[in-house]
Amino acid sequence: MRYCIYIFSSLFFSFSAIAQEQQVQAHAETSGSGNIYLNLLLLAVGLLAVILLVVSLVLLNAFKRVSEELQNPRPFSTESKKMLEYEEWAAIRKTKPNIWTKILGLKPVEEEKDLLMEHQFDGISELDNPTPAWFMWLFYGTIAIGVAYFSYYHIAEWGPLQEQEYIAEMDEAKAAKEAYLATAANKIDENSVTEAKDAATLAAGQAIFTSNCVACHGDKAQGIVGPNLTDEYWLHGGKINNVFKTIKYGVPEKGMISWEKTLTPKQISDVANYIKSLKGSNPANPKAPQGEKEG
Repeated sequence: MRYCIYIFSSLFFSFSAIAQEQQVQAHAETSGSGNIYLNLLLLAVGLLAVILLVVSLVLLNAFKRVSEELQNPRPFSTESKKMLEYEEWAAIRKTKPNIWTKILGLKPVEEEKDLLMEHQFDGISELDNPTPAWFMWLFYGTIAIGVAYFSYYHIAEWGPLQEQEYIAEMDEAKAAKEAYLATAANKIDENSVTEAKDAATLAAGQAIFTSNCVACHGDKAQGIVGPNLTDEYWLHGGKINNVFKTIKYGVPEKGMISWEKTLTPKQISDVANYIKSLKGSNPANPKAPQGEKEG
């Protein structure tokens, strides 16, 4: 027994050392594929350790029995170990068939002569050995399941077909993607905002501008109380980051409120991009330029 403990301990500490070394290497790697290969390697080493342990235990048990037999050999007794004739063995087997014979519904070999069918071909006979009942019930069960499946999905149309399930899953994935993008879009700030010119962004920005900004800047951004937003002059910078920051924090000393708590970061980004798109639109009756000129 102590040899088993020695072997198990050796395998355990060897496996621990290998795993620790691989973990150290894994921290040095940055790619995901390296972690996958590491996991596979650890799994292979673990399986090898278990196999070696099982083989070692089996061999140790065999060596133990051989050693005991060599030290204290037991005499062979013909009385206690009576050799059975084939007929005796066949009779016992016939009265006590093994479990596989029962499960598979097979007939013993010695009964094959009673199963021979009358017809022969080239001296080859066929056995009348029918399929087991449990297998036939399984076969009929699959037919019943097929009929029920066809009736449920194709005739009654009570359940969605695979194509319909695919469409539903794609719709769910699209909704999840839109929700994620909406959440990610609201992480924009004056440092990370980028200029966009796609129609969806500009349309959303125009709607926000019309609802909140026309009172001060005019319906065409020509300027009323606030400055003209269509020329090349800017009071607080004309880059997308500057426009975003001005809308977000406002200019209280000049009467422009902060929109940080009214609009989401995505909405501020949309309206800032819409304002940037108005450059050179030349509205009627523009307000005189204010601020510094930017190209």
